[in-house]
Amino acid sequence: MNRLLMLSSLAAILAGCGAQDPTSSRGFRLPDGDANAGRTAFVQLRCYVCHQVEGIDAKFEGTGAAAVKLGGTTLRVKTYGDLVTSIINPSHRIAPGTDADRVAPGGVSLMEIPRLNDVMTVRQLIDLVAFLQPTYHVQPPELNPYAYTYP
Repeated sequence: MNRLLMLSSLAAILAGCGAQDPTSSRGFRLPDGDANAGRTAFVQLRCYVCHQVEGIDAKFEGTGAAAVKLGGTTLRVKTYGDLVTSIINPSHRIAPGTDADRVAPGGVSLMEIPRLNDVMTVRQLIDLVAFLQPTYHVQPPELNPYAYTYP
């Protein structure tokens, strides 16, 4: 059994254990990565075929169905465990009712098709997470004291 497959199984089990702090030492944690090497891995592994990340000049070649923007403003912290899990087990969080053209046959993520786990090294995984994590910026929802939310 290759190391990445073993790590992916362990990550899937432990991914929910971390706190919402992206630098938390709780839960699953690999060694620190190199963000510059992660940028290189993003291009070498051709992640840009389906994903867009600000600052990556590689040409986006995906279809509209596969276009997934990574990074940017979010309402919740993308933890280390979230990113590791999303890379090695991309089908773990497909929302019910997702358009059929955005998933592969069997309802799995389109990211499963290139079988990334068979070619990506653990070092590349570590570096990809180091590259992607700082691209997410948490912006709490605006609270309107005059708005009323009906149950």
